[in-house]
Amino acid sequence: MQKRLLFLLFIVFFQFYGFSQKKETKTAYFASGCFWCTEALFELIVGVKSVESGYTGGTTKNPTYEQVCSGKTGHAEAVKVVYYPHLVSYQKLVRAFFDSHDPSTKNQQGPDRGTQYRSAIFYQNETEKSEAWTYIKELKSKGTYKYISTEVVPFSVFYKAEYYHQDYEKLNPDNPYVKAVGLPRIKAFKKKTKVPLHE
Repeated sequence: MQKRLLFLLFIVFFQFYGFSQKKETKTAYFASGCFWCTEALFELIVGVKSVESGYTGGTTKNPTYEQVCSGKTGHAEAVKVVYYPHLVSYQKLVRAFFDSHDPSTKNQQGPDRGTQYRSAIFYQNETEKSEAWTYIKELKSKGTYKYISTEVVPFSVFYKAEYYHQDYEKLNPDNPYVKAVGLPRIKAFKKKTKVPLHE
């Protein structure tokens, strides 16, 4: 009887542990041009729970969109990616990040120019830093890009952007910018990446 009870407790523990592992989430921070585009791209990835547009990497506290657009805050338009590590690894997110934009254009993505549109990975620990640099070295060794402008810098604080920036491309499919820039980026990303995406 005692052995059976212990066995049942053992089963319950590992079922609960496995369930907890599946519900665990982690967070990653990236910048790759206009956050409308970056947000929509990361939302396509299987294993990503949510994506928020915002600002990070600068010195101004609680910046507004207008302040960041001035280029004087030091912030980049960025995204906060919440993901399930048992479904998608940080390494795959880094690969998707590079597949989704051109890291060779410094402070520019398409028609958007300025330090707020820079390519950057904001790492939270040494593992993230190492994985980011490892993939950059891999891209360089393959000659994928002659120059990679992507900054790999410590994460400090993330300021969520104004409500009207959240899910912008999804809510504004007829916007001229979305049609001319956002949708072509999504199409190119889907064609290029090998990271699993939602249909």
